[in-house]
Amino acid sequence: MSPLRGIALKLISVFLFTIMASLIKASTALVPTGEAVFFRSFFAMPVIVAWLAMRGDLSTGLKISNPWAHVGRGVIGVTAMGCGFAALGLLPLPEVTALGYAAPLMTVLLAALLLGERLRLFRMSAVALGLVGVTIVLWPRLTIDDLADGATLGVALILTSALFRALAQIQIRRMVAVEETSAIVFYFSLTATCFALLTAPFGWTWPGWTGLAMLVSAGLIGGVAQILLTSAYKFAGAAMLAPFDYASILFAILFGIAFFDEAPTPMVLVGSGVVMVAGILIVWRERQLGLQRGRARSKMTPYG
Repeated sequence: MSPLRGIALKLISVFLFTIMASLIKASTALVPTGEAVFFRSFFAMPVIVAWLAMRGDLSTGLKISNPWAHVGRGVIGVTAMGCGFAALGLLPLPEVTALGYAAPLMTVLLAALLLGERLRLFRMSAVALGLVGVTIVLWPRLTIDDLADGATLGVALILTSALFRALAQIQIRRMVAVEETSAIVFYFSLTATCFALLTAPFGWTWPGWTGLAMLVSAGLIGGVAQILLTSAYKFAGAAMLAPFDYASILFAILFGIAFFDEAPTPMVLVGSGVVMVAGILIVWRERQLGLQRGRARSKMTPYG
């Protein structure tokens, strides 16, 4: 184990995922959501295949035991990704990032409902605190003006994305016992690509050369970020790395200000802080209980 290397890889992956989200956000005015999902998924696959080839795992890394489990994972994940990408076109980047922190909270609740995990008072209290933080972030959006300009729809989309990301986490927990990490990552990109293609008849457009470059870059960067994220868990435990997920809000604030003129509101900052505290408390408690989620976390991506 090399914790510092694991932390460095995790931070780089979070930074790259924020770049990816920024590129997708910049392209939302150019192409429909399904087309953005296609580029994000399709151009991640060559990166993943090259990674497997470099490791010498190409012959074994893509074998699967339960194809339908991968299809289910793909349906859940592409729904999360599509909702998340659509939300990026309606809300500021820092706000989307902050509301996305609802996903780990929902995972705790779904694990109790679907996996039978015990939900004790400490974690229940932490989840409740996190939901208070999410409410603080979204509260200013629950107005008539925001209903008119689509911001409330953006909130609904990112919360739906968070719910499906949580469902994907549950699905992955079931799959890791029989499936390889590389297979879960690759076949998610493959199924997401196929499902995204189904949206082509509904109005795909030519994004122009600049837009095309942004979309292809989003896919390639997303693939590299996923590999770095997966690799991070080889050098440090899940409980140690999980709090560094919250570095994404700092990167999102910087990118939002620099490229989209989107400064975070005080409510976003306060609510994000509350959700961060809740998330760290949950991670700490899971570490105390010996519940390691590293293998599952290493297969998750933003938006699915």
